[in-house]
Amino acid sequence: MTGHPRSPADRIIVPLDVASEADAYRLVERLPQISFWKIGLELFVSTGPSLLEQLQSAGKKIFLDLKFHDIPNTMAGACRSASRYGVELMTLHATAGPVALQAAVAAAQEGSPSPSEVPQLIAVTLLTSIDERSLAFDLKVPLELSDYTLQMALLARQNGLTGSVCSPHEAPLLRRWCGKEWLLVCPGVRPTWSQKGDQQRVMTPSQAVKAGADYLVIGRPITQATNPSEAFQTICDEIAAVVESTL
Repeated sequence: MTGHPRSPADRIIVPLDVASEADAYRLVERLPQISFWKIGLELFVSTGPSLLEQLQSAGKKIFLDLKFHDIPNTMAGACRSASRYGVELMTLHATAGPVALQAAVAAAQEGSPSPSEVPQLIAVTLLTSIDERSLAFDLKVPLELSDYTLQMALLARQNGLTGSVCSPHEAPLLRRWCGKEWLLVCPGVRPTWSQKGDQQRVMTPSQAVKAGADYLVIGRPITQATNPSEAFQTICDEIAAVVESTL
């Protein structure tokens, strides 16, 4: 199980957004200084658990971002099986509802190799590709975006989860209402020198840390940089400066 990160480098989770196991190994070998990797649906469906085992044998931490969302029995079965892999973080949609969330928490504890290896279950509150207009007009949700995100996080907290994925724009609100122990995992983080891409609600790394983010999910600004190692270190330095300024 992982908790709040202790160093700037530990705060950065890099997505392995590649299509094959071979591509994943090449990226990991190219960036040995990165300790925390995110594996999402595309890569997991392509490779299965073998990649998880290889990363763990190399001492890497894993954010298994499969965003489970189903009926309670299926959610429980999925979390029970996935918890056997010994990953640090695992996502599921808060909109699955309280019964499914409670079943997922119990199943994760049952399926883990040991009590110390139970993954932190992280709630997806609202995908960062969805903006205020899309929430209101496309999804017909009659709440402000920040209010909806908060309600989903509180629902997850009340039913045993330990953190949530959110835009850094919602991080201060969630930190205030969910407490200092609630883990905030924030995608939608882009350095000033990178492109925003398909993320709609973004902040720079320093802004996200100031907003209360524990973990920053940063992919393309690092992996598609001309010099990925240099890009990673630049972001670490930016985070370190923020942390030092608050001491």
